[in-house]
Amino acid sequence: MKLHKEGYAIVAIAVVIWLLANFLVGLTGETVFRVFFLLATLPVLILSIRFFRNPGRKVTAAPRSIISPADGTIVAIEETFENEYFKDRRLQVSVFMSVYNVHINWNPVPGVVTYFKHHSGHFMAAYLPKSSTLNERATTVIKMADGTEVLVRQIAGAVAKRIITYSTVGKPVTQQDELGFIRFGSRVDLYLPIGTKVNVELCQEVTGSQTILADL
Repeated sequence: MKLHKEGYAIVAIAVVIWLLANFLVGLTGETVFRVFFLLATLPVLILSIRFFRNPGRKVTAAPRSIISPADGTIVAIEETFENEYFKDRRLQVSVFMSVYNVHINWNPVPGVVTYFKHHSGHFMAAYLPKSSTLNERATTVIKMADGTEVLVRQIAGAVAKRIITYSTVGKPVTQQDELGFIRFGSRVDLYLPIGTKVNVELCQEVTGSQTILADL
């Protein structure tokens, strides 16, 4: 299993702590307790390593389509007012990521980054609608070759404490490029032009960089 670069330091620290803790417990000489501690802590270590896995997917460019920016479940497909950048009504499609999903985020469309802003905020459950405007979040707008702009918003969840975004204004991006990474449970919202043809439905499981969410 390949590890994502955002997990190198955290996984290394987790492994060292795990080894040290088990070494210290081993000094007690209590065999039953040593085995219990090993079996109790090993799943936590494995989960930590698995969280930062990088599946190394092959991404096929689809310039007129919106690819899923993340693994997870579709929790919203609705028209709503986007009040940060567009300040008008947009079609919102949201993907909720549990701690078991791959947490790499991909650019949903090719183009040039025209806007980026990170917002501090709360850490309520990411599946709640109000998390889109109240939680810690990072907003990126990508302008496509035909002038269409797509907004993608990374949102922290109840246990997500850091949003990592590789976006900078003026940077050309492709669908093969990573948008960023969110540590632990979280959500990604897309704001698309009204009338965009959506190819997914509520509660559907989607795969980041692979599932076509919509066609422009």
